[in-house]
Amino acid sequence: MTTTGIRLHAPAAGWSIAADVVVVGSGVAGLTAALRCEAAGLRTVVVTKARLDDGSTRWAQGGIAAALGEGDTPEQHLEDTLVAGAGLCDEDAVRLLVTEGPDAVRRLIETGARFDESSEGGLELTREGGHHRRRIAHAGGDATGAEISRALVDAVRARGMRTVENALVLDLLTDAEGRTAGVTLHVMGEGQHDGVGAVHAPAVVLATGGMGQVFSATTNPSVSTGDGVALALRAGAEVSDLEFVQFHPTVLFLGPDAEGQQPLVSEAVRGEGAHLIDGDGVRFMVGQHELAELAPRDIVAKGIMRRMQEMDAEHMFLDARHFGAAMWEHRFPTILAACRAHGIDPVTTPVPVAPAAHYASGGVRTDSRGRTTVPGLYACGEVACTGVHGANRLASNSLLEGLVYAERIAADIAAAGLPARVPQPAPHPEIPEHPLQTPEARFTIQRIMTSGAGVLRSAGSLTQAADQLQRLHTDAREALAENGKTAEPGVDTWEATNLLCVARVLVAAALLREETRGCHWREDRPERDDTTWRRHVVVRLNPDRTLAVHTTDTTHFPTTFPPQAPQEQ
Repeated sequence: MTTTGIRLHAPAAGWSIAADVVVVGSGVAGLTAALRCEAAGLRTVVVTKARLDDGSTRWAQGGIAAALGEGDTPEQHLEDTLVAGAGLCDEDAVRLLVTEGPDAVRRLIETGARFDESSEGGLELTREGGHHRRRIAHAGGDATGAEISRALVDAVRARGMRTVENALVLDLLTDAEGRTAGVTLHVMGEGQHDGVGAVHAPAVVLATGGMGQVFSATTNPSVSTGDGVALALRAGAEVSDLEFVQFHPTVLFLGPDAEGQQPLVSEAVRGEGAHLIDGDGVRFMVGQHELAELAPRDIVAKGIMRRMQEMDAEHMFLDARHFGAAMWEHRFPTILAACRAHGIDPVTTPVPVAPAAHYASGGVRTDSRGRTTVPGLYACGEVACTGVHGANRLASNSLLEGLVYAERIAADIAAAGLPARVPQPAPHPEIPEHPLQTPEARFTIQRIMTSGAGVLRSAGSLTQAADQLQRLHTDAREALAENGKTAEPGVDTWEATNLLCVARVLVAAALLREETRGCHWREDRPERDDTTWRRHVVVRLNPDRTLAVHTTDTTHFPTTFPPQAPQEQ
C-alpha cells in the first residue's frame, strides 16, 4: 500500500481519543455500522459533520426497496436492478443486496423503525421507477428517511455510544506500514472537544454520504461536499464510476438561478399514478419506454431534457391533480407542504419540475465486505462504490445498500479481530504542501460543473470544465510555491478543496468514457458501446496530485487486497 502523503492544510491535532472503530457519518449506513460494531463489543465512536440526524438519510422520501411483498422474490429485484444499471452492475454485489436485504429491513424494524402498514396489518408497499412490483416500504407517507434516522439515532443514544457531532473529517491517519490508524477532524463550536483533533483507531468506516454540492442545484443537503471521497483519494484509495451522477428527474423547479438544496418530488408520486406533461398538457413519456413515467431515472431525466429542448422550456410538469386533497395529505404530506411553501398547490395545479443532481452511483471502490484498497479503511452508503448501482441506481436501492453493506462491514471488523495495540500514526510533514481553495471557489466549481458536466455532456463541455478546474488547482499550487500562501484553514476552505478534488475526478472519468450509458449522457457519443465500455473507470490520486485513470477488464471489480496496479493514461 502506497500512500500519497497528501493532507489538507490544517493545524496540528490538539486533542485525541482512542477507539476500536471510528464511523464517519450518521446516515443509515453509518449508524447501522456503528450499532452492529458496538453490539460486537467494539469501542465505537461516531463522528458526524452536523447533528446525528442531519445527514442525507433524513431527506429520503420514497422508501426502501426489498422483496417483502407477496409473490415478489430477490431474483425479480435483482433483474430490475441489473436493467436499471445499464449493463454495469456487479451481479455478485447485487445478489448480496437483494438476498440479504429483506432480513436487513426486518432488523431495522426490530431496531425501532415504524413503516406504514396496510389495512390488513402488513407493510404497505408502493412502486417506483424501474420496479416491476410494489416493493418499496415507506414511512409517514413520504418521510421514510426521517423515520429511519429517528429510529437509528434513538438506538445510538439509548446505548450511550460515544459521538462527536459538528465535526468535519479531514484526513486518514496511517501507520508506518500504510494501515489505517484513525482520522483527523475539526469540531465546529463548543463542546467536550473543539478545533482540530484526532480519533485513533485501527478501523475507519466512511459513511459520509454524497457530493451533490459539486453542482449548483441538487437535492443533497449543504454538508454533501464529497469529503469522504476526497479523504480516500488523499489516502491512496481507489474510486470508481464517479461519472455516473444520477440527476433526479422531478425536482421542484424554483427558477433558472436557483442554487443549493432543492425540494425533491419523490418518484413515489409517479409510482402512485402522477403523469409527466409538457406545457401543452401532453404526456411525453408515453411511447418512450414500456413503463412510461416509471422508467428508470436516467431515461425519465433524458426524456424531460429532450422535451425541454424541443419546446425551449425551462421545466416540465408533474400532474397529480387527480389524486385529490385527501390522498395528497395522507400519502405525501411532506411534498405537499414543500410545494405550498413555494406557492404551488399540487391538488389544483401541475407541479413544475426539472432534473437536478441527486445521487452518486460511484465512489470509493470496495469489495463485498466494504473493504477499500487501504487496509483498515471501509466505506458504505453513497460514498462507496460496491458495484450494486452500475451506471444508474434503481430507485430506493440506496437505503437498502446502506443497511446491507454496513452490516457486512461490522461483521468483517468483528471477525478480523483487533491489533494487540492501538496503531501509532506515522509522522507527516510539518508544513503540508496541499493548497486550499478560497470559500468563493465553491461557487465557481459548482458553475463549472453544472455547465460542463451536468445532465448533458460532450467532449467539448467536459474539456472546458477540466481546463477550468485545472486552472483553479494550478493557481492555488503556484501561489503556495511562490510565496508560501494558501487560503486560511477552515470549514469553508476545506470543503471547497474537497469539492475541487472530486470535481476533477468526475470530469476525468466522464471525459474518458466515450459513450452514453445510464446517467452518463454524452451528446457527442449518443450510443451505448458494450464492446469498449462495459467496464468500470477507476481513478487514483498520485503523490504529485495528478490523476491515474484506468479501466477494469470486465464489470467485476478486481480484489481490493492487494490493489491492482493501474495502467497510467
